[in-house]
Amino acid sequence: MRKGAKGAIIGTVFAVMVGGAGYGAFNVVSALADDGGGTATVKSGPPSADEVKETSAAFFEAWEQGKGGSAAALTNNEAVATSVFTAYSQAAHITDVRITPKAGTGATVPFSVRATVSYEGKSKPLAYDSTLTVVRGKTTGKPLVDWQPDVVHPELEDGDTLVTQQSANPPIEAVDRDGKVLTKDKYPSLGPIIDELRAKYGDKAGGTPGVELSVRHTATGAADTPLLTLADGKAGRLETTFSATAQAAAEKAVKEYDESSVVAVQPSTGDVLAVANNRADGFDAALQGTVAPGSTMKIVTAATLIDTGLTTANGPAPCTPDALWEGQTFHNIKGLEPDESATLSESFARSCNTAFIKYVDDLQVDSLTKEAEERFGLGKVNNWQVGVPTFDGSVPASGGPDMAANMIGQGQVQMSPLNMASVTATAITGAFRQPVIVPRDLDGRELATAKGLSADTVGQLRAMLNRTATSGTAAEAMAGAGGGSIGAKTGTAEVDGTELTNSWFTGYRNDVAAAAMAEAGGHGGDAAGPIVASVLGAAG
Repeated sequence: MRKGAKGAIIGTVFAVMVGGAGYGAFNVVSALADDGGGTATVKSGPPSADEVKETSAAFFEAWEQGKGGSAAALTNNEAVATSVFTAYSQAAHITDVRITPKAGTGATVPFSVRATVSYEGKSKPLAYDSTLTVVRGKTTGKPLVDWQPDVVHPELEDGDTLVTQQSANPPIEAVDRDGKVLTKDKYPSLGPIIDELRAKYGDKAGGTPGVELSVRHTATGAADTPLLTLADGKAGRLETTFSATAQAAAEKAVKEYDESSVVAVQPSTGDVLAVANNRADGFDAALQGTVAPGSTMKIVTAATLIDTGLTTANGPAPCTPDALWEGQTFHNIKGLEPDESATLSESFARSCNTAFIKYVDDLQVDSLTKEAEERFGLGKVNNWQVGVPTFDGSVPASGGPDMAANMIGQGQVQMSPLNMASVTATAITGAFRQPVIVPRDLDGRELATAKGLSADTVGQLRAMLNRTATSGTAAEAMAGAGGGSIGAKTGTAEVDGTELTNSWFTGYRNDVAAAAMAEAGGHGGDAAGPIVASVLGAAG
């Protein structure tokens, strides 16, 4: 708990109940039946409609009446439920609870909650909808409420707690680079980011705290998520690097593709312009994702080959049908014709895997790692000071088959869209500018550094990226990005143990670079490509 925070916490979920009105007396359905010989047998199979109705009614009524032990005994996780109900009566400050069940399907019972939150003379009504499911106890055969945190509130997950208190940090009014207010309602993907910014910079933005009911993410350590404000604090104004225009385009683009994320940055400054996610789990994969980036990693690999003097953009990089390394055979994407006279630029634009892997013999085991760390600023744990938590990329010095796999963005390489947007920005400017969401002068934090790339390497990378965007694998997607100076790279990453592939795409237009990833999205241009093109078209 943060120092100075007043109030108490309710564990995992807070308790709400339904009034007895409309239910009358009830009997808990017995799970035991006599077989006629005096022997009780445990029931099996799904609970009946009567069991679902009677169990949920009993659960609701006990809950509302404050009989925490009775309510907990009607769940399949009595120990956790008991602690929740005990904490509720002492800490959550939620009273006058009424629950109204709605028509359900099978063993599922949706319901609405109406209650009051009171704290130090301040009160506010609380209302939301939730759902429970009745299951049969594995050992007893009794019908029980399947205990899940979101039964009590849809925002709760495992390990979360609820707290009503004077907020640990004053609220903020986040504004974009042009002074436009950024709200969670208008830009949903920014919700967790705004919460993190408040937790870190609320006391620096000039505001005063209010009184709130919040979700405290004890298990993950993420910033509190406010649910209800009992007394308004004064919001402090916090300037960010976001662009409302770019953010709106990013939010719209990811809605078209499930499990997708995108980040846009300004290469000349490192400013983060947009962050958007469309994920069922709510995870901020755009900033914290840790997945293989596929062939978008070939930007770093190409730079490694150029900087070590092994080849050049116009030098040889034969695209063979396959390549063998340490007992593992690597192939190209289906349908790609081999070209043993290809240059690096040609193989890059066509995304030929074997052209890159053929050079693994000439590299040291840590050559790719050093290039990533020393020139692109990647791979040093907790090195980036963006303003909110991020993953900083990982390019380990891997031996065996993974040494080759790493070169094409598989193996042990892990990236987020933020990392790949930064890679593209470094590739086209030659300077690694650590991405930021709040200006450095707000808190004087030390930003990550790297030596970047030579002008000669930059010229070659820009030419290859442009070729890919105009006549290579990224051409179809980038046709929708608009004119100006453009470049791009596609990526397709295999998902271990499945036939699915993640779609990756990174590109730039003028002074905007963006990278996107769509899990199970197919090839690079299928899902991630249109997302990046939409953002570049609006903001580039």
